[in-house]
Amino acid sequence: MDKVRDIMTDSVDSCSLLDNVFEVAVKMKDLNVGAIPIVDNEKLVGMITDRDIVLRCVAEKNPPSSKVEKIMSKDIVTITKDMDAHEAATLMANHQVRRLPVVDGDKLIGIVSLGDFAVHHLTDQKAGEALSEISETNSHVQH
Repeated sequence: MDKVRDIMTDSVDSCSLLDNVFEVAVKMKDLNVGAIPIVDNEKLVGMITDRDIVLRCVAEKNPPSSKVEKIMSKDIVTITKDMDAHEAATLMANHQVRRLPVVDGDKLIGIVSLGDFAVHHLTDQKAGEALSEISETNSHVQH
């Protein structure tokens, strides 16, 4: 049975509370990622996704110089490296998120994304179906 540590990415770039939204967006572009964890002295305190930037910054006409704390999601679901990978996939599906930060206590040590499960072929049928729904739900553009 695979554990989260077997599939997680352990070299995670992050931003701090001192950064602004523009700096986060540039880092996302440079790294070609859709989310950046926010840390304060190695403690995970939030997450900013490309969707957060659109909905909480651009759509609300906040300037790119806004502090990350203003738009980051603070209530984040986290997992540990020793959690069963199938359990993590189910948690991801239940919370309708594409990525889960991996923590040791409060310290960010990695991240698991939707793609990690596909690459490692680790989802059971129920979790796989739920994860597929996340992908479909998030890929449709609302008009």
